[in-house]
Amino acid sequence: GKNEYDLLVIGGGSGGLACAKEAAQFGRKVAVLDYVEPSPQGTTWGLGGTCVNVGCIPKKLMHQAALLGGALKDAHHYGWNISQPVHHSWSVMAQGVQNYVKSLNWGHRVQLQEKKVKYFNIKGSFSDPHTVRGLTKAGKETVVTADNIVIATGGRPKHPTHVAGALEYGITSDDLFWLKESPGKTLASFILDVSLECAGFLTGIGLDTTVMMRSMPLRGFDQASTEYLTSPYLANKLKDRFDYFYLLKKKCCRAPDTKTLNLETIGVKTNSETGKIIVDASEATSVPHIYAVGDVTEGRPELTPTAIAAGKLLAQRLFGQSSELMDYDNVPTTVFTPLEYGCVGLSEEAAVQRHGSDNIEVYHAYYRPLEFTVAERDATQCYMKMVCLREREQRILGLHFIGPNAGEVIQGFALGIKCGATYPQMMKTVGIHPTCAEEVTKLHITKRSGLDATVTGC
Repeated sequence: GKNEYDLLVIGGGSGGLACAKEAAQFGRKVAVLDYVEPSPQGTTWGLGGTCVNVGCIPKKLMHQAALLGGALKDAHHYGWNISQPVHHSWSVMAQGVQNYVKSLNWGHRVQLQEKKVKYFNIKGSFSDPHTVRGLTKAGKETVVTADNIVIATGGRPKHPTHVAGALEYGITSDDLFWLKESPGKTLASFILDVSLECAGFLTGIGLDTTVMMRSMPLRGFDQASTEYLTSPYLANKLKDRFDYFYLLKKKCCRAPDTKTLNLETIGVKTNSETGKIIVDASEATSVPHIYAVGDVTEGRPELTPTAIAAGKLLAQRLFGQSSELMDYDNVPTTVFTPLEYGCVGLSEEAAVQRHGSDNIEVYHAYYRPLEFTVAERDATQCYMKMVCLREREQRILGLHFIGPNAGEVIQGFALGIKCGATYPQMMKTVGIHPTCAEEVTKLHITKRSGLDATVTGC
């Protein structure tokens, strides 16, 4: 018979919710199916996906807690009489963060209800290309059929089961943000951006933290920039315990959350190495009427804003007579380590691979934030790099910025780079004085000339 829904979205995270809400705007009958499998430590959470519950939102709030601790240390240089040492209460911070996250969970539930989107809190799997079956917590079977289905289940940390004791004694980012009490002395391993970010705010609130890595940090980012970010800056901040060595033979990071979906029986193709779903430019899988967006897809940035935009555009193409595709080029992002790293566009390595080393020009320099001066902070790792084509107009291919408020800085420049900004145009831009962002408009030292970067600034 006729399918019950026009659209079924499997996964209640950023991309899935955006797609469902957008589809409902066109008067379509929409359902969202979401279920959070408890972590090996038993942690679970509400509607909203990784970003809301165990990613961007709690991470940025705890990063802010660490920044406030650093500001307290600087305060006496500016005349504030604050008794040292100051002490941090994990339980107070965690309660505030967790309460806010729960308010977001509730907000998503209310929004779905207001838009007449049916919400199923069940763990489902495909029984045929149009049908998903699942059990409620009470054990009742639910069957949902739909004309179109979007898979947006995201990813979960991949546990190193081959390491003795890892499951019994280890926690992941799925657990850290929901701890009621401080984790105490901590080892952060398997370096991805979220691991460095967690290590950074743990150190910032006064915990003894050690970082171990398998090979290079932040693979896929600009390597010179990540070197400035992690060594020696984090080494100093993490009490000289940032150890570069091969930890394991097998890489352990995040994996797509697709194991229980039964994709192989309905013909949805995945990458055999990563397990991610293969999609085309329109987010379509190998099965007509089944689509995928967000972190579960192969070759897409694992970022909340891209998932949201892709989900909305998909709904508009399905139900709104649109043909616009998601543009994944020049997507800005930031790593919220103690000294933030923001970037947009290509790394130097990617630019060389795409255009050849003889066809790019790289400008870079150190700079000193004004706010670091009175507080006598070390500014030797405040660094920026602009990667450009060497042709006459010198179109900017990538911008990398390490320093305070890097995310805010990069967001503004991202628009210009998205619109094809060139190096001469950047140099004609009048900076806002005295800010860190101003230094980007004065970047004139090139690596290709053989000159070393020098300290610029106010």
